[in-house]
Parts: sequence; C-alpha cells; structure tokens
Amino acid sequence: MTTVLFAISEWGYWGEELVGPLEACDAAGYQVEFVTPTGARPTPLAVSMDPSYADPPQGKSVTSAEMAAKTRDLHAGDRMDKPHDLSGWVPERPYPSSPTYLRDAEEYYRRVERVIADDLPAYDALVIVGGSGAMVDLANNQRLHELILGFVRHDRPVAAVCYGVAALAFARDPLRKLSIIRGKRVTGHPIDYDYHDGTGFEGPHALDGSTTGFGDGYVNFGPPFYPLEFILRDAVGPDGEFIGNVGHAESVIVDYPFVTARSTESSIGCGRALVDVLDHGKRRYGW
Repeated sequence: MTTVLFAISEWGYWGEELVGPLEACDAAGYQVEFVTPTGARPTPLAVSMDPSYADPPQGKSVTSAEMAAKTRDLHAGDRMDKPHDLSGWVPERPYPSSPTYLRDAEEYYRRVERVIADDLPAYDALVIVGGSGAMVDLANNQRLHELILGFVRHDRPVAAVCYGVAALAFARDPLRKLSIIRGKRVTGHPIDYDYHDGTGFEGPHALDGSTTGFGDGYVNFGPPFYPLEFILRDAVGPDGEFIGNVGHAESVIVDYPFVTARSTESSIGCGRALVDVLDHGKRRYGW
C-alpha cells in the first residue's frame, strides 16, 4: 500500500493546507501517517476554521464553510492524537564547538543513515503542511531537512504547501550548503500575500502544557518573519525559477521530485498533483 508521511507544525497549521492533500491521499486509498517536531498533537489556526475571516492581502475570505467544518471535524477526532515524534526519530546535528565534534559528527551521520536506509523505504512520499506555524518549527528544522534529503535520495516525491515550502529552501547538504531545490521550479507563498500585521501562532505552549500566558492560545507577531518569495528566488539559483502565478486561481508546480503549492487555494490542487505523481508518473506540471 502507498504510504504518505505528513509533517505538521505544532505552532498552528492552516486547515485547508492539511485537509486538501489529506483528502486526496484518502481518496486514492493511501495509508497516511503524521509526524510533528516533538510528537505533540498539532493545532489548526483558528482563522483557518472561520469563513467570516477576511484575509487582509486578498481582501476576501479564503476559507469556505465546508472546509472550515472539515478542519474542525479533523481536529475534534482522534486521527492525529499520536503523531510520530521527529525529535526522537532523527538525531540532533552536533555543534562544531563540541570538544568531540568529529566523533559526534561520525555518529550523527551513522544514525541518520540508519533512518534513511531502514525507515524511509516504508514511505512513498512526504507532505509538508503549511500555515504560519511552519515558520517556527518546520522551516529551519534540521531533523526535517534530513528527512527531505532522505526522500530525495530514495527518489520519492516531497510535496509542500505555502510556508511549508520554506523547509525545501533550507534543506541542503551541510557540506555543500546548496539548497535541495537549486535549479528547480517552485511556487510558494508570494510577497503579494504577506500580511502587514496579524501573522499568528497557536497551540498549548505554556510551560504547564496549556495556553495560559500564551495569549490564550494565540500570539500575533505582526508581519511574517521573512518574505518567503525572496528566499525561494534565491534558493533556486539562476537556473531555477520561483513561479508565483499571482492573479491566477491556483498555483501548483511539479518539478520532480518536488510538488509545491502557493497557498490555501492551491491545497486541493497539491493533493491532486501528488496523486498524479505517485499513480501516473507525472514529473512536470504548471510551468
């Protein structure tokens, strides 16, 4: 059976950016597993379950009543109660300042190689879910980077939505330090969609595991930490291309092994493209 691994932030994911590809995988009969950075149950962003919320840069609601209900139902169920713990699965990269750095690095690569060789063959694809939380614990998560590099080594597709695409920009061989998407065509959250204010993060992140002292579960960080479009333009290099398709209803790019989707409105298309890659051998789409 085809098995797909979904990587999800613990700081707030956008509902449709999980539901879109997840429903496509379910409809195709795939088995789905989830992984979060520390094994905690992920939390959807409240605004992604609110059809009355108007997205400021687009000046309209980007969440349908149907999609809001699907996100609420998924969150209320037990399907994501026990995600894999990425921190307990993939080792932490050692610091160069360690007095035993060379031996630590050798052991690190031995352990990573065991994950890639022994664990990853069980999975046919990786999906990185978007939402503002992905900026916090997915984009620069070196453990997730190792999974991405491992899927690429196995020639298996990696799909990413919106801010989840940032993890592809930062995933790179630590020796060569070139992005894994260098020379590729990708899409992702464009500068035109960036907030001036209201970039929020959610989840039970207080020391006691509650939301107390964490803005009742929500914190507003104003504009996003970084303009993802600029990072992606730099990451793909002179032989690649960032394709925002701003003004078009959807932006989904397949440049195998990567499937990238611009934002919420392209989440269903991301799932459709991933199924086409897995079941029909699609290698190029959208450019």
